[in-house]
Parts: sequence; structure tokens; C-alpha cells
Amino acid sequence: MTEHLLDAKGLNCPLPILKAKKALKDVRVGGTLEVHATDPGSVADFVAFCRATGNELVESTQNTDVYRFVIKRLA
Repeated sequence: MTEHLLDAKGLNCPLPILKAKKALKDVRVGGTLEVHATDPGSVADFVAFCRATGNELVESTQNTDVYRFVIKRLA
């Protein structure tokens, strides 16, 4: 179960990433942030974001036009 939820549906690049970066500041180290987005580019963006920030992309799924990401804060 995730601890924090960010609804970034309807936002285009780079806003989902920017909002996730800000939201992760409120997540404890070891905690998780779930992000919902509708921008197809967010799939590659969140992979690159987690790689660059040292956080873990635990899950990435798609349900119709909504992309769901679970990020574990490691740093």
C-alpha cells in the first residue's frame, strides 16, 4: 500500500515529474508515492527520473489511458 498519492492526470510533460519531485519531499525515506498520470510520455520520464534521483520505480502500470507509478523514496 502506498503512503502518498499524487493525481497528475491531465498534466503534460514536465509537470507530472515536477509535481512528483515536490511530493517526494513529504515522503519519508523508505516510503512510497503513487502517481497517476495521463501523459504517455510519463512512462519514459518516470524511469529516467527515478534513475537520476536514486529512487526506485517499484511499479509502472497502465489502465486504459491512466498510467500508475509507484516510487519508493531511497534518497
